Amino acid sequence: MAACTVLVTPLLYVNKQNALFYHKAWQIHRQCGIKKISTSVSRCNSQAQPKRKSRPGELVGVVGLEIHAQIQSSTKLFSASKVGFSAPPNSLVSFFDASLPGTLPVLNRRCVEAAVMTALALNCTINKKSFFDRKHYFYADLPAGYQITQQRQAVAVDGQLAYSLLGDRRRNHQMQTKTVRIKQIQLEQDSGKSLHDEQRSQTLVDLNRAGVGLMELVMEPDMSCGEEAAAAVRELQLVLQALGTCQGNMSEGQLRVDANVSVHRPGEPLGIRTEVKNINSARFLARAIDYEIQRQIGALERGEVVLSETRTYDSKSGFMPEPNLPPLVVYEDQRSVPEDVAGQVVVLEALRDSLPELPSVKRGRLMSSYGLLPEHSFTLVNEDGLMEYFEAVVKETRKEPRKVIGWVTNELLELLELQELGHISASIAKQVLQEMWRDPGKSAGDVVREQDLGLVCDSSDLRSVCQRVLDSNPDQVRALRDGNKKVLNRLIGLVQKETRGRADPVLVKSILEDKTS
Repeated sequence: MAACTVLVTPLLYVNKQNALFYHKAWQIHRQCGIKKISTSVSRCNSQAQPKRKSRPGELVGVVGLEIHAQIQSSTKLFSASKVGFSAPPNSLVSFFDASLPGTLPVLNRRCVEAAVMTALALNCTINKKSFFDRKHYFYADLPAGYQITQQRQAVAVDGQLAYSLLGDRRRNHQMQTKTVRIKQIQLEQDSGKSLHDEQRSQTLVDLNRAGVGLMELVMEPDMSCGEEAAAAVRELQLVLQALGTCQGNMSEGQLRVDANVSVHRPGEPLGIRTEVKNINSARFLARAIDYEIQRQIGALERGEVVLSETRTYDSKSGFMPEPNLPPLVVYEDQRSVPEDVAGQVVVLEALRDSLPELPSVKRGRLMSSYGLLPEHSFTLVNEDGLMEYFEAVVKETRKEPRKVIGWVTNELLELLELQELGHISASIAKQVLQEMWRDPGKSAGDVVREQDLGLVCDSSDLRSVCQRVLDSNPDQVRALRDGNKKVLNRLIGLVQKETRGRADPVLVKSILEDKTS
């Protein structure tokens, strides 16, 4: 099997809250003076290995993916029920979701537009007319006994997704661009969820998820190993998030991946494939695929037979046309919409014009406009809010962009990592940032150590501080015991003042509540 490598951001994952931090950091920069920007530049510490060529006659892996992306919509695909993660069981269920007799599906325009926008971004051909089918299977969390999907003619076909792999150090981290073909993108409804109660030996059904809109993206078997598949999924995740068509949170099931894996000798027909289902992590996807490739290679070398464990389409038993939904028609522009068409329509021209700058285009622009290295462009695009922050800094300073990037991808992200790991508080992070601007030669860690700004997490020390604060404020303690919960925040603030903002707020709150209960 040919080994492959993938660029993985070597820094922490910055969440949505840090986008606000970048904005505040930018305000501090303007107050402290842009001339203080550090001129240090460093490369990402990727440990990727070189891809080796397969020997003649050697078995190699073949990988195709089926990805279910939950559409970012306030309501479900065919009903007006709200979409919400972790809502109380069966609190977001309409009569149609529960398949009560006499209920009919009503197609959600937002879901259609999301699928079309995604297809445009992936260079797909949009079918101006597509159809809905019924896929029959019987399970407790599918009350209708069938799923409404698109199989005969999906909303979009024949696209492609370009993704990048980072080469080895000997080739100066040369970037490799690969492409995987998109066979089709189809709309379909999600099923409910079965909750198994082993203690009571029963299974409960939650239909909150039933009917939520999905885009199924079917990728051709153009990949050869787990890392290639993981890189393609990560790139697709960024594209969907940039479009706003799917939040892409794999831990919440918003992006679920099935991998079709087989092995063969180059030049020979593809081998028997197996399917690895419902993987909710790019890292686990890579591991699962590589494990399955090695398992199949081992089985064949031992003279065993690889069994097919993949569900395939059977025209005799799998699907029937959905009689309650007319063909889905998409129009090229507003002029092509017939006068007699009533209600909401989906127009390609408007959606095409509204497409945002996609991740691959952003990376290319960063490299061409600012002369950045490929790994720097990946870091800026992959970390939410970081690219906008970098461009704002470059706009306001005379320093070369390649000098600014060194500060942004090292010193600033080190500071954020200290906050993410709980070593410093948010208020201390701002103080450290100001000190770093005053003295560019110091890293975030240097400032924290020299000024002793790390969080105070010692329970005995904090208990002593909390007790002093309580003894000095008997009126507020009395008010808290009488039920005025707002006083607790004031007391926490006094403790933070005593510790110069270094106290662990969660621990302080727990101690104060314990002492005043």
